[in-house]
Amino acid sequence: MIDLKLLRENSDAVRRSQTSRGEDPGLVDTLLAADTARRTAISTADSLRADQKAASKKVGAASADERPALLARARDLADEVKAAEAKQADAEATFAVAHMAISNVIIDGVPAGGEDDYAVLDVVGEPAAIDNPKDHLELGEALGLIDMERGAKVSGSRFYFLTGQGALLQLGLLQMAIRLAADNGFVPIIPPVLVRPEVMSGTGFLGAHADEVYRVEADDLYLVGTSEVPLAGYHADEILDLSGGPLRYAGWSSCFRR
Repeated sequence: MIDLKLLRENSDAVRRSQTSRGEDPGLVDTLLAADTARRTAISTADSLRADQKAASKKVGAASADERPALLARARDLADEVKAAEAKQADAEATFAVAHMAISNVIIDGVPAGGEDDYAVLDVVGEPAAIDNPKDHLELGEALGLIDMERGAKVSGSRFYFLTGQGALLQLGLLQMAIRLAADNGFVPIIPPVLVRPEVMSGTGFLGAHADEVYRVEADDLYLVGTSEVPLAGYHADEILDLSGGPLRYAGWSSCFRR
């Protein structure tokens, strides 16, 4: 989720990011309004609670003549506090939805891009001319690398078995990638693929991407769509000393998306 300090101090940067992503910049104003309403509701509830506490102390020290009026005032304040806390809860819920609706802010200089206006940065070699080229599925099935028919039989459409050299190819690619990451200072991590709701929510996957997520209802856990999710929760609720430089991790996991 985006940094609220950035939102408050440089909302235009967040709007530009939304526009570059092809998303609604008006969501920034929605979040700003929700943030203001939430802070106002918190302040009001805190103030009323303080008044209620002060009124309760006065009741204890009051004379018999003063006590009925003070008790009535204390009851009124209790009702006001209850109403204020309800408004605060509503404001918090509205704020949470608005906060989750905005994507992470892009790095300055990243082009908006698209299917029709991408930029080619580099070309290595020349594509070979192939008569009657085959797609990856036709090649994979011909070479015994992949079995779609049995994948569909066992799990349904779009599932497959990687077989023989196909399985070895995937393992080799994964090993090459993790070795490259490790050689460049990243710590390899194989994380759990089931996470708690607060971890899934904290990475934004229960917002606009909630329909992509699988939930294990009996345990109130979620299957991750990327190893970034458990890695993002790895240091949750910790204070890190980064004086020696950043911590770099490379995650390797199965990933589950609808």
